[in-house]
Amino acid sequence: MLASVWWVWLSAALGLATLEVIVPGYIFLGFAIGAALVGLLLLIVPIASMPLILVIFAALSLGAYLAMRRVFGLPGQTPKIWERDIND
Repeated sequence: MLASVWWVWLSAALGLATLEVIVPGYIFLGFAIGAALVGLLLLIVPIASMPLILVIFAALSLGAYLAMRRVFGLPGQTPKIWERDIND
């Protein structure tokens, strides 16, 4: 079963991170972090159950997305408006 091999998940993480560079907006970065963490987990603990691996991937991706949302800011925040110019 190819989905339970650790290097497949790390390769998917690399592909998703590359896709994030092409399509910016922190869309694929959470999935890339989740895939990398699943790959590292499979390197330490072999898991043969595909549904369990997908649930772990979903949970780790959601956690990574929520952490990035807290670090990088919420979407829809208004930018700071400067009232006066520095040269005035």
